[in-house]
Amino acid sequence: MAIAGTFGIQMYNANNLFSSLVQLGQWLLQESAREEAPQALAEARNGWFVQESVAMALEAHGQALREDRLRGWQAQYHWPDQVTGAKVGLILAGNLPLVGWHDIMCAILAGHDVHVKLSQDDAVLPKWLLSKWAELEPYVGKAVTFQDGLMKGMDAVVATGGANAGRYFQAYFGHLPHLFRGQRTSVAVLDGEETSEQLEGLGNDVFAHFGMGCRSVTKLWLPEGFDLDRCFAAWVGWGRLAQHSKYANNYDYHKAVWLLNREELIENGFVIVKEEQEALVSPIGTLFIERYKDAHEVAIQLSRRAQELQVVSARPGGEASIALDAQPALRVVALGDNQFPQLGDHADGVDTMEFLLGLSGAGRNA
Repeated sequence: MAIAGTFGIQMYNANNLFSSLVQLGQWLLQESAREEAPQALAEARNGWFVQESVAMALEAHGQALREDRLRGWQAQYHWPDQVTGAKVGLILAGNLPLVGWHDIMCAILAGHDVHVKLSQDDAVLPKWLLSKWAELEPYVGKAVTFQDGLMKGMDAVVATGGANAGRYFQAYFGHLPHLFRGQRTSVAVLDGEETSEQLEGLGNDVFAHFGMGCRSVTKLWLPEGFDLDRCFAAWVGWGRLAQHSKYANNYDYHKAVWLLNREELIENGFVIVKEEQEALVSPIGTLFIERYKDAHEVAIQLSRRAQELQVVSARPGGEASIALDAQPALRVVALGDNQFPQLGDHADGVDTMEFLLGLSGAGRNA
């Protein structure tokens, strides 16, 4: 259903919405795992959405909605007093479970008439989570309309997709206020002083969600002389990925192609490591690496390609991290934190909430 007439105006209350989100976060962390049917249906429709991946997504969103984090984020903005009447279209990606949830949540909080076009790859989980939020705050159920066809009559659009989708977005919605997001990836830079625990965290950055997210590390910079076996030892638990047929097929395919091309490879049964000087995005089942002498040179190189990157991972306080932090264009995070973004960690570094609130003249607090 969509917002209708004065009912929506009477029902919208930002404080009530935030209070219900706190409850939703508690449900995500404590109870969501018990509801197996929607999660099983999501995996049946998309074989990449295995139980482990869905559980990680639910955990990440639940942690982001902890009351202290949510209230701190709430205090950063000025919220509307009633619905805005603006029709906002959201065209969501589907590469990860609930990857578009942040956009849905922000548009509802902004008081808009929200029209959502789900990806067929993630068509189950957003509706499930939205229904749970609506149980806690009935306004939510009236704020959203799910669309199957071409979105018409929108006042603004937030859309995520690859290069081909981007051309479509520009052609149909470029004349409207918009946020268009393209394909990005993430990388990591090691300094050689990482602990085993930090390398385990890097493994999560690389392998969680099969490495399919924009925050997944697809290329790794290593100092000269670094022993890659240290990473393999820390990542041994991820050997289970080789049992997943889709992942294994990707692994086998790229191994065969590269061997035919006489490429030099390192493999351990679940990831193929290949030295690569230019490309940032490695295929599923593989990881690109590059050796370096000077972390500052790497940081400058990455800064020049900041528009291709979501985040850069490094050891906090290390030589690489210090060099990366000196480049304002880069968003640097600690090893192991990639798959648990906070509410203010907006895709492509653009404040989604500020954009949506700005449609009605609101925005960040001074």
